[in-house]
Amino acid sequence: MFYRLTFILTLPLLVSCAVTGPQHRAETMANSYTVLGDATMPAYGNHQSAVDSAETTQTNTAPPKIENIWDRIRGGFAFGDYEHPRIQRELDWYARHPEYLNRVAERAMPYMHYIVETLEENNIPMELALLPIVESAFKPFAYSHGRASGIWQFIPSTGRRYGLVQNWWYDGRRDVYASTQSAVRLLLNLKRDFQGDWLLALAAYNSGSGTVKRSIRRSKNRGKAFDFWSLNLPAETRAYAPKLLALKKIISNPEEYGLKLLPIPNKPYFARIDVGSQIDLAVAAEMAEIDLDELYELNPGYNRWATSPNGPNYLLLPLEKSDQFKERLANLPAQDRIRWVRHTIRSGETLISIADKYNISPKTIKRVNHIRGHSIRVGHALTIPVASKNLQSYKLSAVQRKKQLQNTPRRGVKVDHIVQPGDTFWDLAQTHRVGVRQLARWNGMAPRDPLSPGQKIVIWSRAGAETSRHDPDEVSAPPSRKLTQRIGYTVRPGDSLARISRKFKVSVQQLKQWNQSRLRKGSLLRPGQSLTLFVDVMRQSGI
Repeated sequence: MFYRLTFILTLPLLVSCAVTGPQHRAETMANSYTVLGDATMPAYGNHQSAVDSAETTQTNTAPPKIENIWDRIRGGFAFGDYEHPRIQRELDWYARHPEYLNRVAERAMPYMHYIVETLEENNIPMELALLPIVESAFKPFAYSHGRASGIWQFIPSTGRRYGLVQNWWYDGRRDVYASTQSAVRLLLNLKRDFQGDWLLALAAYNSGSGTVKRSIRRSKNRGKAFDFWSLNLPAETRAYAPKLLALKKIISNPEEYGLKLLPIPNKPYFARIDVGSQIDLAVAAEMAEIDLDELYELNPGYNRWATSPNGPNYLLLPLEKSDQFKERLANLPAQDRIRWVRHTIRSGETLISIADKYNISPKTIKRVNHIRGHSIRVGHALTIPVASKNLQSYKLSAVQRKKQLQNTPRRGVKVDHIVQPGDTFWDLAQTHRVGVRQLARWNGMAPRDPLSPGQKIVIWSRAGAETSRHDPDEVSAPPSRKLTQRIGYTVRPGDSLARISRKFKVSVQQLKQWNQSRLRKGSLLRPGQSLTLFVDVMRQSGI
């Protein structure tokens, strides 16, 4: 990864709020460095009069230069020194896993300087610079089971509320620059909402202001304490602030815990360059003379192979490459920033099918070709923007990252499932005996993300892998990974589970496992009832 190759540099990080709840909060705190100047004293060897000496101009000595960003962060800590068993538990874990902190520091290098600068400009305590460690471990493409995305883990609704655009081309929640700015605004709002109590603000950042406020009201009504440590909050939220406070202790004095932090240089890593119009990311990477993966790591908000046609159209580039890029960009005609093809509409084609063919959105085709509505005519020509390279070259685009997730080998039998009307993650997970979160994660989704009919998802099924202790002949071997096909079967008059199992060369036990939600205990098959089967195509043909 690019940050491993440039670990002696520091990159600014963006302040954005990542939450599993609707909002976050931040506190304002003055973080100032005081420079003490020494008055210039008259030299002992000269012959100035006392009056001359008194008129000598005073000068200030230059402040010591901070080389390591961790030192700058320590200088801005403001929370106070908390002691609590919950903090100690988190502290013990971090101390036992020094390799984790090193990995996080490597990932943070490109972004941390920018985060620190942004927090300082808004008078926010430096503890908040550590928040992306708790939220996402500084993984720019992080996506949680709560639908939170990016370093700061904004959920969709909070992201939109704070100005982060989310569409087919671009997701501002992952844009380090934009999400940091939005997170600062959110944190400051949370600080105001909770009267400057940072721990309550952090709790709201994690689980939402409503959750924290309801817990406070319940405690007040019962005459109980309503500080962070006393509130009845979700388990994840109760551990949230302690994780940050444990990190603060470690950053404050790593030697005390037998740790040595990977240094992060205290200087900018990237420059923000407005390119003015849509540009192919592969073209941009070539002009900047950097790897395409590195460009995506710095610009994780872009979902596809190009920047968004409707903006934003800026790129974050390594500082040392920025002047060269700007010079080359100025000499590149606008029409050469994107490759174009001419497509003649054929019978049976639709905007959606054409868009799928060229990995473009139907909306983009309509915009470029000034099409209103959804009707297109056979024989008419369309102008379509296309990637300059094979799509596999854009390895960190949303499509390729999802494919990599889906093709990663896992335990179980791989099933390529085409979503049917009425399918839900819960039903599919029950059928295949896997976890709902697990199933969603295999497909780069969250359990609450909607499934669309026709959508392809991958399931590493564990149904049917067990043998029956009572009738070993009843259970067939797990089907071949490559030849397994999902089919729907409509029960006919006279059908039984045994008859269906013989017909498709599967076991009765497998049928029951695959259709747990449809075959309740003691229930009978009914003509017209729908069943799901996973059959080995080769076995059906007798091969």
